[in-house]
Amino acid sequence: MIRTVTMALALAGLVSTAAVAQSGAGPTDPQIAHIAYTAGQIDIAAARQALAKSKNRQVRAFAQEMIRDHEAVNKQALALVGKLKVTPEANPTSAGLSKQGEQKLREMARLRGPAFDRAYAQNEVAYHKVVNGALSSTLIPQSDNAELKDLLQTGLRLFQEHQLHAEHLAQNLQGRRSKRK
Repeated sequence: MIRTVTMALALAGLVSTAAVAQSGAGPTDPQIAHIAYTAGQIDIAAARQALAKSKNRQVRAFAQEMIRDHEAVNKQALALVGKLKVTPEANPTSAGLSKQGEQKLREMARLRGPAFDRAYAQNEVAYHKVVNGALSSTLIPQSDNAELKDLLQTGLRLFQEHQLHAEHLAQNLQGRRSKRK
């Protein structure tokens, strides 16, 4: 749990630092597109890991939902940047997200069974809180393009639902642990 909170704080710090550091004005639309796409890819990778490791029906259903929804949003994002003839721009925030995501995957790879399931659910709660916070406080307000802003707002509504679903899953998995004691 402490590592999950630490990751959430690190990601929040990355997003807020990048917003201020990049020429003092916040991320540009190409950088925002890259950050949003990267965040989706990280959650897809975590969900694929959950499908490979978990035997829990609820965890697997949640992971499948994450893959489906994040791939759909990323597909829309790629179509939009293609339409706008914009190339997503790598930046310190997206690089930091990738590094933290890879580290989390390695950490989770060591877990098995119910311990993995609980850690995955808790991480999904923390991750969606951070991403939703970054979308609402930095990425959406900093976006100049109306179509990009609209896509980010649509993504935020969906990812807020993901957060609620992850919270419910984490509570269910924690409840099972309490019943066994």
